[in-house]
Amino acid sequence: MVSVTPPAKVGELAVKLDVVDALPAYAYDLAALDAHAAAIRAALPAGVELYYAVKANPDAAVLRTVARHADGLEVSSGGELAHAAQAVPGSPLAFGGPGKTGAELARAIAAGTGRFHVESPHELRLLGAAAAAAGRPADVLLRVNPAPAPATRTALVMGGRASPFGMDPGLLGQCVPVLAELGGLVRPRGLHAHSASGLDADDLVAAAARLLAFGRDWCGRHDVPAPEFNLGGGMAVDYRRPDSVFDWERYGRGLAALIGPGETLRIEPGRAVTAYCGWYLTRVLDVKHSHGEAFAIIAGGTHHLRTPTAKGHDQPFAVIPVSRWLPDWSRPGTGAGPVTICGQLCTPKDVLAGRVPVGGVRAGDLIAFGLAGAYAWNISHQSFLMHPPPAFHYL
Repeated sequence: MVSVTPPAKVGELAVKLDVVDALPAYAYDLAALDAHAAAIRAALPAGVELYYAVKANPDAAVLRTVARHADGLEVSSGGELAHAAQAVPGSPLAFGGPGKTGAELARAIAAGTGRFHVESPHELRLLGAAAAAAGRPADVLLRVNPAPAPATRTALVMGGRASPFGMDPGLLGQCVPVLAELGGLVRPRGLHAHSASGLDADDLVAAAARLLAFGRDWCGRHDVPAPEFNLGGGMAVDYRRPDSVFDWERYGRGLAALIGPGETLRIEPGRAVTAYCGWYLTRVLDVKHSHGEAFAIIAGGTHHLRTPTAKGHDQPFAVIPVSRWLPDWSRPGTGAGPVTICGQLCTPKDVLAGRVPVGGVRAGDLIAFGLAGAYAWNISHQSFLMHPPPAFHYL
């Protein structure tokens, strides 16, 4: 059973919002997020910087909470750049992601972005042109697509095979003459790699060791002093075991054993920082049976919380029973057994959890979906069917 136990304050908020017909809603537990981010920071050794990947959840209150413990923010578009700069003024920024435009690069230079993660020789030239126009140099990490790694159980592979992300070693070599042409306008500071998401601490330490072995040789051959190595993110969040948390202390110990004199290591987690702080709260509108299976239809759906559809999992949830029932007809429901939780969209893919055992659920009950603090609202197809957006509350 994919279940979670929401904190008392989350359950109380759901009941209060239900009374005033203010569901669906997101609730972000900022106190829990603050403590979690502080624990991550404490687990990292000296010489390892923590940047938060804004793409995971760009909510301004979330960004301000995380920024108290992070060395900077990693953005992947001009829109994220402007949003992060407004939400957390003065926070150091790194600009990554494929397909950057010349206009975005120019705005990033003007904003004082500290690091650019360059994806190709062409992008390097674009950055050089933007730096020349601004009369201001840009510091870069070249993103490498490393050789295939040993097989892992990760669900999302970003490198080590044919990919739009980063550069194979041969393409990376083509950046060397471009850097020479650009002179001091674009300054190489090291390498970046993000090979996969959903890895445990040991797998991520092993990936870091492979990057460092390649990167130290490459930086040594190309006269990059005091190199920086961005190890990316990819820390596992297990939606099947919502109470489990990535082993940050084990990961920190592993990085401490790898870091060399004069080096800077940098990580940029997203999901593993904010997923646990978020809750998607809604109510059950109807319960019915079809061909022997039970379906609970909720207000909202994957247009608010696309994560389970995007990743192909059941979103962990808790049923919060509600005793009152206003209509004067019988209350539809189902007893103990499997139930599929669906939303209001006109598509069979609007499923947040499929055939998941519950102790019983009735129309009018509340549902609290956990692990909804990352890649949830911000990646959802929000305009489909034009249902109203959820409200947002901060605890």
